[in-house]
Amino acid sequence: MIFQEMEYKEIVTWNAMVSGYAQNGHFEEALQAYSSAIQYSEPNQYTFASVISSITSAETIYLTYGQRCHCRIIKLGLNTNEYVAGTLIHMYAKRGNIDESQMTFDEAVSRSLVSWTAIISAHAKHGNFENVMTLFQEMVSSNVQPDHITLLAVLTACCCRGMVDVGQEIFDMMLTQYRLEPWPEHYACMVDMLGKAGKLMEAEEFLQKIPNGPGISALHSLLGACRIHGDVEMGKRAAESLMKMEPMESGAYILLSNMYAHAGDWENSAMVRRWMKKIGVKKEVAFSWVDTGNEDALNMHKFSSDDNTHPLSEQIYHVAESLGSEIVILETEKLLEA
Repeated sequence: MIFQEMEYKEIVTWNAMVSGYAQNGHFEEALQAYSSAIQYSEPNQYTFASVISSITSAETIYLTYGQRCHCRIIKLGLNTNEYVAGTLIHMYAKRGNIDESQMTFDEAVSRSLVSWTAIISAHAKHGNFENVMTLFQEMVSSNVQPDHITLLAVLTACCCRGMVDVGQEIFDMMLTQYRLEPWPEHYACMVDMLGKAGKLMEAEEFLQKIPNGPGISALHSLLGACRIHGDVEMGKRAAESLMKMEPMESGAYILLSNMYAHAGDWENSAMVRRWMKKIGVKKEVAFSWVDTGNEDALNMHKFSSDDNTHPLSEQIYHVAESLGSEIVILETEKLLEA
């Protein structure tokens, strides 16, 4: 209301609106505010940091909008700003374009902790372990000291590649070399790393060492590892701890039930499901997104299993069932021909 009543709106005022929308998750409104702002004022680094973050976070906004912002950023000479460069690197990485992330980093005049962390995180997100380690070494050689976020990205890359020894070394360096107290996320990553490598006993022992007790993410990591490697007893302990911490969340119950079923213990599997129903725990609904527009339109649709909200849902399900039947026939024909 106050904003609308203002006769003159400077870029600082527009930035407040764009940032406010972005911070509260109203990403499309942030983009619309930015579009209005550039008609009256010249955007600055704060404008772009907020709008690029919105484009990155919103599944309903096309990357095209981010690329347009990038072009304007270059024209205004703001691509050298570390925070703007960092948001661009993150945007391209999240949208699957790691080459653009790397190009943006390479074009940076100066490389600060922000830009180093952004590019290391980008490659970690894409599972590029060798690139992560190379960049990390270059960063350290440039006398830029990593922070918690940098090291979490490096640990994530180690976890994805199964490089337990390297990951353990990086974790130890946090305390001994960089004097950084690990966050719960670092502990969870180590538990996940050990668990995926099949070192379940070490993972559980590591869990017990976490200051103030294990967090939800670390317990979920251990439970997931137990599900993969079939350790029902350890999985039960992890699941029970999770159920105490978040009794109405379905994840631990479902994983434990599936673990029992996979081990052939149908009685306990059914018992967990009955207990969920008794105390009112409901399975979280998973949503999918489908794009029905062109690249210049924000036209995304969200739907879930057994979703009947669309006026043509009956016809949609009929087509889906027909396609499913055709797929089964094609697969059967392939098997007979083999």
